[in-house]
Amino acid sequence: MTLLNIKAFFNKYRLHFIIWGFYIIYEILSLGFSTKFQPLGIYLLVYIANVSIFYSQAFLLQKIASEKNDYLKFVKIPLLIIIMLLAYITLSYILVLIFGNIGLIPHESWNFISVRFILSCLYRAISYIVLATGYVYIIKSFQDQKKVEALERENLVTQIEKQALENDLVQSQNNYLRSQINPHFLFNTLNFIYNDARKKAPMAADAIMNLAEMMRYALKRPEASEMVPLSEEIEQIEHLINLHKLRTANTINLELEVTGDMFGLRFPPLILLTLVENIFKHGNVSHSTQPALIKIAYEKDNLNISTINMINDNKGKQTESHHVGIENIGKRLSSFYGNDYIFRYYKDPLNRYITEISVAVVNPLAKLNR
Repeated sequence: MTLLNIKAFFNKYRLHFIIWGFYIIYEILSLGFSTKFQPLGIYLLVYIANVSIFYSQAFLLQKIASEKNDYLKFVKIPLLIIIMLLAYITLSYILVLIFGNIGLIPHESWNFISVRFILSCLYRAISYIVLATGYVYIIKSFQDQKKVEALERENLVTQIEKQALENDLVQSQNNYLRSQINPHFLFNTLNFIYNDARKKAPMAADAIMNLAEMMRYALKRPEASEMVPLSEEIEQIEHLINLHKLRTANTINLELEVTGDMFGLRFPPLILLTLVENIFKHGNVSHSTQPALIKIAYEKDNLNISTINMINDNKGKQTESHHVGIENIGKRLSSFYGNDYIFRYYKDPLNRYITEISVAVVNPLAKLNR
């Protein structure tokens, strides 16, 4: 073994050398001052045997613990303990003979094996077998913990990579769809049609303008995982309502009520638009006495959104699609607010469909003005 190999070995097991060194020094001093100090050979004999039995037990127990057959473990562990006890006694006796012959221990200490000698060996052997067993299971628990942590890290990295791939896919699809139409060409064309139709057909011109604003908003809208200004969402609702009024010659009976300062508030996108689209798709918005209502109120850091509309019983199976949109709203609220929101939807005795959303929303601009 070269000097470099010795240095590497010492560095690898430095902690072991330090612990054994402190332990041996402490035991020699405490026993020496309390009774009397023994010859050097006695200390060499005892600690060579102790260290040997400790690492032999630890090494062999690790081998047994790695086996998958529990029955073999049950048989081998007691057998290992018996072998270690016999090995400790044998090693101690051999060391007594060797150290006695070279004069490291007194003659009377090695001339025969007494019962006291055997009992002393058994006591020390059992002590270090127990210590070695505890050491093995502590090391094994640390190794198992590291494996669990490594698996958790691997799963986390896999989930992050999977989410990143999904986000990249959504972004790529979004970019692809947006790239199919040149926005500048589209809006320039709509602007030309609007200017041409404004004098000849004012209602058609208004419809074009509302549609253009909604398309402009859709093209610049951020990812679905980001909050958007609530005022912009409300503006799109107004465009959507105006389009339906123009399409139906203003025969729809729908009211939009907005109370409170919405400037600076941010809210998940698509939720408000989904609620309003559901009203037009599945509700009766032409009832003469029961108008459809959209209420958006912000007061004391609390945002309340509710919709009320008569159910259109003539649409049959389309009511089933209504619930798909509602379930998606619940999932989106949960992804943004966790459990800190209220979302209810139900049918009342008057055959009206009602949705209610309540979330705590702090307006950062209002907070700065306080």
